[in-house]
Amino acid sequence: MGQYERLIMMAEDELTQYSTDARKVEKLRQKIGLSVSAREQQQIKETLVAEIPTDPISQIIVDQRQTVALPFWGIAGLGLLFGISMLQPLDLIVTVVGGALAIALQRYGWKLEAKRLLLQTLSEIEESTRKPN
Repeated sequence: MGQYERLIMMAEDELTQYSTDARKVEKLRQKIGLSVSAREQQQIKETLVAEIPTDPISQIIVDQRQTVALPFWGIAGLGLLFGISMLQPLDLIVTVVGGALAIALQRYGWKLEAKRLLLQTLSEIEESTRKPN
């Protein structure tokens, strides 16, 4: 596993903590500062900038990933309800497809959120090294 993947995993770990974005960034700054050289930080930042999508749909998924996935959870639930109550195997397939789409959307949003947090952290580290106190 390379530095890039490791930093993404660290950002995902910080997302699981209930705290403000500023606190998450501060915790990530400490971890990144200890384990990644300045040159590697710059390379990872360039990779993130190139990799993060800027289209409006991705922005909506980053901001509201649970809201976007909610209709698919509903489809999965209705498919399960109708599949069990009416013994329709096709409805059970809809359950699997709806659930898989909801999970895929939430995972995609989670990854994008972690990348956004990591990019924000790397930008703040770079900014703090440019201007001495």
